[in-house]
Amino acid sequence: MATVLKHPSSLPVGDVIGALALFEGLDTPAFERLNAAAQRLNIPKGKLLHLQDDPADYFYVIVQGWVKLFRETLEGSEAIIDVLTSGHLFGENAVFENDCYSCAAEAIEDTTLISLPTALLKELIASSNQLALNMLSSMSRHRLQQHREIEHLNVQNAPQRIGCFLLRLCKPDQPVPVTLHLPYDKTLIASRLGMKPETFSRALAKLKEQTGIRIVGPTVYIDRLQALVSYTCNHCSTSFPCDDLG
Repeated sequence: MATVLKHPSSLPVGDVIGALALFEGLDTPAFERLNAAAQRLNIPKGKLLHLQDDPADYFYVIVQGWVKLFRETLEGSEAIIDVLTSGHLFGENAVFENDCYSCAAEAIEDTTLISLPTALLKELIASSNQLALNMLSSMSRHRLQQHREIEHLNVQNAPQRIGCFLLRLCKPDQPVPVTLHLPYDKTLIASRLGMKPETFSRALAKLKEQTGIRIVGPTVYIDRLQALVSYTCNHCSTSFPCDDLG
């Protein structure tokens, strides 16, 4: 799930947690327990947060920065599962996966996180119908996202898939130009989208030509959001904003 946080590094922990769809409608005592257990962490670029199959003691909210989720193949290479930024959760599904992380996580930029105990999440799910429903809704959105990505592999070209990735970082009510800060190492996004770095570079150049986006270093400026929406979403079964954003 994704939530755009305004000035995220300066927000109180409770405001960050309260902005997440997972905790929408949670009663005050449960929310206060989450808030009391939350810890803000400053993670340097390159730090490994956990490995695949490690015991999942905590799940995390990204306040600012980027985190890479990945699994290692038997040959020792990395398979990028996702690249997440501000407003995303990760590690929460471990409560349904034998309390172990299903993939490894690494900060790919200097990152601010909020950590929350998975044991507390499991306890609150057992006692709160609202949180249990929110969790099911979150898992459903994730499933829709996976289905949509399979569709995109079949019907979208490489520039359109990059456009979709950028749109997932936007909100429809954002003032233009929309400013997005990507990881410095764009090969990670290429891998996430199933592209080779050279394919990603050519596709990004074509996307700029077709939609007028501007790229300065790791920053993308979208002057005409509707142009990006039209170019990307016309080749998809849904429209912006996607149902799996929350």
